[in-house]
Amino acid sequence: MGANTSQVSDLSENQSLRTLIGTESISDNDPFWNQLISFTFISPTSSGNSKLLEEAVIPLAKILIENNPRTGNFGALVRIFLGRTKELKISTECQDQLFIWQAHNTLFMIRCLLKVFIREMTEEDLHLQFSYQERVPGSCDTGRELLLEELMCNLVHLVVEVPLLDITYSILFEAVTTMLVLLSYQLFHKEILRDGLIYQYLMKGRCLSLTSLLVKTLLYNFIRQEKCPPPATHIFEQQSDRGGLLYGLASGVASGLWSVFALGGAGSKPGLEQEQNPLPLSNQSLLLLLVLANLTDGPNNCPNPYRQAVTCFKNTQDMSSVPTEQHHMFQINFNSLYTALCEQQRSDQATLILYTLLHQNTNMRTYMLSRTDMENLVMPILKILYHVEDRNSHHVYMALIILLILTEEDTFNRSIHEVVLKNITWYSERSLTEISLGSLLILVVIRTIQFNMTRTRDKYLHTNCLAALANMSAQFRCLHQYAAQRIISLFALLSKKHNKILEQATQSPRGLMGDEGRLGRTKAQDLNVIEEVIRMMLEIINSCLSNSLHHNPNLVYALLYKRELFEQFRTHPSFQDIMQNLDTVIGFFSQRLEAAGTDLSVERVQEVIMKGAQALPKDRLKNPDQHTDGRTQTLCSKTASR
Repeated sequence: MGANTSQVSDLSENQSLRTLIGTESISDNDPFWNQLISFTFISPTSSGNSKLLEEAVIPLAKILIENNPRTGNFGALVRIFLGRTKELKISTECQDQLFIWQAHNTLFMIRCLLKVFIREMTEEDLHLQFSYQERVPGSCDTGRELLLEELMCNLVHLVVEVPLLDITYSILFEAVTTMLVLLSYQLFHKEILRDGLIYQYLMKGRCLSLTSLLVKTLLYNFIRQEKCPPPATHIFEQQSDRGGLLYGLASGVASGLWSVFALGGAGSKPGLEQEQNPLPLSNQSLLLLLVLANLTDGPNNCPNPYRQAVTCFKNTQDMSSVPTEQHHMFQINFNSLYTALCEQQRSDQATLILYTLLHQNTNMRTYMLSRTDMENLVMPILKILYHVEDRNSHHVYMALIILLILTEEDTFNRSIHEVVLKNITWYSERSLTEISLGSLLILVVIRTIQFNMTRTRDKYLHTNCLAALANMSAQFRCLHQYAAQRIISLFALLSKKHNKILEQATQSPRGLMGDEGRLGRTKAQDLNVIEEVIRMMLEIINSCLSNSLHHNPNLVYALLYKRELFEQFRTHPSFQDIMQNLDTVIGFFSQRLEAAGTDLSVERVQEVIMKGAQALPKDRLKNPDQHTDGRTQTLCSKTASR
């Protein structure tokens, strides 16, 4: 077979690959196949190495596309794999690494070719590539036309039946990745694919009966967080004595053909990609689960079975009976799933599955909200928002929507103020040696709003941030001094921006109408937006004062310290109704401070506030308008349903 292949570009010159893609048919029982699939490598799990591989495979795959109608060699390759999958479970039990190794290599080649096929042809043409067979006179094998469905079913069976061990890790990774490749047709179509063959195989074919087991297995792959095993566990080294079956199969070009794609191979630092993606099977399983769960429902409102499975699974500790109308229901260990969700919020897909479960699986949502260690879940979400400049907008939005869902629950809003955290090192603006989870949440959300106002200027982002604060406001308890200050500081920033817009409008010759009306319309829109945000801030402060004033002396202190900020809004027609309670509080406590004397220390002011909070008659404060809570809840519901 010639010299070893040492460069990616040399793949096109490799004789075995040239034979596979060439013009001559290769029968299923030809020794060539055993030789072809006996190579040593590690599947690339980094985007860089995968791109190198894909670029090298593209020209080879195009030649195969041209010749395969006459040779049927691609179908033969698939049949070689299918023949081996029937014995994979037994091979695993017998620790038959050679058999698993070759089956893995076969599937890897199929996956690489499929990725190019799907980009180059329609689904109907792809089906034909599976159907072509060696043209032997008088031969007739109608079963081969179902080869694509057979491959899909075998992949599902492989994932759910073969146990996850060091020796099976790579082939399970390939099975999950190949399913993702087959489902990637949607990427090349604007319209929703409901009638495609692959879609039909998953929704209605033989795979349907394995729906709940597949979803459960993918979830457990995510839960287990198994790292890619050391190369020695799934790569066959050449024997030092150059003897034995393994060396005979893996010698020459076969042993080194694909080694260029190994992690730490040519053009990369040893172990670098491994560190970048240490959990390839976990990550791919989660991606496949999300793709399956988000496939559209079928015609005639036929529900997506994978979404059904994701939305109705129950805790293994739940002994209640399962309603007969719930299809594809299964049980899983909620504690293990919760732990994995808490630990893996660094990736978009982990945050998306958390959102999906909170939003759609009532069993999991109830469980999460009942946890006494809610900080383990909330802290990673806050870190996503805190490092907003390092995250993509989708990840930030998902994190924010998760907070919206959580803050719709009064039990959550109360409990987060009871959790005391020590030494929050990642919060760099100020040293936080001791703070409640609720106060920290407020600080991070306010920081996100301020970042958005100065950088991205996304109206919906800060509206949703304020909605989360509004959901929490009635349950604010013992706000940290810094959190109270930041609430008022945000209001000060909004007031300053409001005054600037008004000043620009005043200086314009035609006021808010502006020149030609265009500039005026922009200023009017900006003014409407900022006034809407200011009103939301006033509603948040008002809700806290009306419901829990005696629990929040630090907010009263910050309010009094910056009381002049609110003067301009007292007579403003857009804010007069909401300002009544604030006027009452500011006036009541101002009088008590004046009566206490001048040159009061901070401690003395706080003492006066705390005593005054107990003395202020509750009937002096009006309850917030009912429409405020209704509007906030509606906003949360609409946002969460997107």
